[in-house]
Amino acid sequence: MQKTPEQRSFLILENYIGGKFVPCRNYIDSYDPSTGEVYCKVPDSGKEEVDAAVAAAKEAFPDWSAWSPQQRGQVLNKLADLIEAHLAEFVLAESRDQGKTITFARTVDIPRSAYNLRFFASSVLHHTSDCTHMDQAGCLNYTIRSPVGVAGLISPWNLPLYLLTWKIAPAIATGNTVVAKPSEMTSVTAWMMCKLLEQAGVPPGVVNIVFGSGPKAGDALVGHPDVPIISFTGSTATAQRITERSAPFCKKLSLELGGKNPAIVFADADLDQCIQTTVRSSFSNQGEICLCTSRVYVERSIYSEFLERFVTAAKKWKTGVPSDPSNNNGALISKEHLEKVRSFVALARSEGGVIHCGEGVDQLDLPEQNKSGYYMPVTVISGLPDSSRVMQEEIFGPVVCVSPFDTEDEAVSRGNGVRYGLGATVWSQDVGKVHRMANRLQAGLVWTNCWLIRDLNLPFGGMKNSGLGREGGKDSYHFFTEVKTVTIKR
Repeated sequence: MQKTPEQRSFLILENYIGGKFVPCRNYIDSYDPSTGEVYCKVPDSGKEEVDAAVAAAKEAFPDWSAWSPQQRGQVLNKLADLIEAHLAEFVLAESRDQGKTITFARTVDIPRSAYNLRFFASSVLHHTSDCTHMDQAGCLNYTIRSPVGVAGLISPWNLPLYLLTWKIAPAIATGNTVVAKPSEMTSVTAWMMCKLLEQAGVPPGVVNIVFGSGPKAGDALVGHPDVPIISFTGSTATAQRITERSAPFCKKLSLELGGKNPAIVFADADLDQCIQTTVRSSFSNQGEICLCTSRVYVERSIYSEFLERFVTAAKKWKTGVPSDPSNNNGALISKEHLEKVRSFVALARSEGGVIHCGEGVDQLDLPEQNKSGYYMPVTVISGLPDSSRVMQEEIFGPVVCVSPFDTEDEAVSRGNGVRYGLGATVWSQDVGKVHRMANRLQAGLVWTNCWLIRDLNLPFGGMKNSGLGREGGKDSYHFFTEVKTVTIKR
């Protein structure tokens, strides 16, 4: 007998402020994307809760910033140990909360979350300062880097713990304290991590997590006068609002935003490797990764062969219940997002685009209890002009458009012909061509003959409407610290 909403028991989260879990007066429903049912209640925090979290972080800052980098690194490594010790629980929670497959959570999200902590625990030990001698003036100059203060961190719903730890780790490794706001749609693993902070040795107030919506909790955090630095990952529209709210306070901003990433396939590409990787780069995590490929430009002489083989490979990419290890994709994050992604496919069809597979073509075979979940088969579209909204706007779902090109200049022009500039991939065996393309493409990251291989020491971020600033070893260190130049007269 099916339980009524009144009979179901919900997971109820609490804010984590000053080393303690604190209940909230109001809560937001959080849905299991695989079933479409409410399963969790997330605090609907606002100014009161944010003020308390900022006060706790501000109080903890003097002592924490006085710890040595080695001491702070030990805490980060201990937290990584604890996450790994509870890997199975985190994997199940991330999959249920976000809709991603168990396999993706187990092989990508949670291992990378622990690695983020370990990476910054180590990298913070190896930065050097600048020093110059001015013999003619009898002066020695050197630089000092100091933590900024209370950092406001806002993370998205697509890679919840992965991107939250990507922000928390460098912030506290450099001596800042933090108030973090995860997405209200995917808050569970952040709450689970809070349960481990005391055991890891994180002092009260160093890490505070306030759950809630962007317009309430996020706005209160961004507009708080005692939060001088904001790191945000999410939509370009939200980033514009953050910029406006931060401007009166001259806050430091790091904004990692959307993408409309091209893959450019030349006639000399290794098509076996290219097709296998481009299917993965287009559809991984339901296409809900800012670095996913959404436009594939193929040199005309191989276009027909590529399209046929690519569609065949895409049809083998299985979408279904996240707990089934044979599935490549699970459910999209929400009903509203599913409808948005579907609307782009409908628009493509109305504009004369050819839907080769996926939405409106292929039916998913789902168990009865999952028929109300937010599933969509991977979709390949061709025949659209670059002026179409489908080719211009970020869809953030399992949809990719394929189009032919004739010349290298045309490929560059069309690859750059959107307002975003986050990532790009180039497929060619011609070394000179690869270097030319990497230089000319307006993207913060360019992969050649591969995708999503990352050295965390190197900068991550986008051009144009894809963001402001960079993240990574040195870049995160510089962002989360203030530099001071000291001159000493002999």
